[in-house]
Amino acid sequence: MNLTNPDCVATIANVQSMWQPLKLGHRTYTDGLPLVMAIVNRTPDSFFDQGATYAEDKAWQRVRAVVEEGADIVDIGGVRAGYGPEVDAAEEIERVAGFVGRVRAAYPDLVISVDTWRAEVARAVLEQGADVINDAWGGHDPDLVAVAAEYDAAVICTHAGGLSPRTDPFRQEYDDVVAACIETTVGLAERAVAAGVDPHSVVIDPAHDFAKNTFHSLELTRRIGEMVDTGYPVLVSVSNKDFVGETLGLPAGERMHGTYAATAITAMAGARIHRVHQVRETRHLVDMAWSIAGRRPPLRAIRGLA
Repeated sequence: MNLTNPDCVATIANVQSMWQPLKLGHRTYTDGLPLVMAIVNRTPDSFFDQGATYAEDKAWQRVRAVVEEGADIVDIGGVRAGYGPEVDAAEEIERVAGFVGRVRAAYPDLVISVDTWRAEVARAVLEQGADVINDAWGGHDPDLVAVAAEYDAAVICTHAGGLSPRTDPFRQEYDDVVAACIETTVGLAERAVAAGVDPHSVVIDPAHDFAKNTFHSLELTRRIGEMVDTGYPVLVSVSNKDFVGETLGLPAGERMHGTYAATAITAMAGARIHRVHQVRETRHLVDMAWSIAGRRPPLRAIRGLA
């Protein structure tokens, strides 16, 4: 791109101006650029790292590393998404609330998200300085959005197909999985706004693999632009998931290249937030995709010009 050409600069500025401001707690993003959300699991049984960051010192090392690698957001979770030993609200709060406070004190500008479906956990972490509640189970607790509104927090509204938390899908059927995701997440977004959440603080997530088989998740990836077209910022969480593993026949620890391919497709389509395990690589990938799409200028462009 010839950045000495004013028309090129104006084109990128016009594209970026089409994106609505995104308010995530204390931070507001107006440049329309993609964000990378790093996964930090305070669980002993996470599917990908098998509890590698369950201990607080290990989780702290992970936070420091991902911030250095360019994460815009850290998403802290205290309960494994899938089946496993019961974790009640008190235990979940014990795992995440104090840790959120520690991260907030050390990184006052960092956006902190917490992956929980419980209103009481949301309140505990918001009191410690969290900015975002990542409701991965699609409004299971109807009081959660009111708590988020009370603290002026952002909410991620997720399609979970009506399943209860920590339930794996079994023969889920949809006439049109993308239409179902749009209907559910937009409905949840509207409910959040009605409860008092700032309209610029609502994000939607189709939730790859949640209440979906591999064919559903592949179709969502292919048609993610339809969710972007709703006007709500779209979060995608495809990192090392089972649909990637089943497509390529690979275990969790060998899915990064498939993950990058899926991430590139969703980034080109305009997905705004990418929730990932590999931060530095994803940062480069989504920035390159947005530049190819004409939404982000190169950081340096002198080849053939100087």
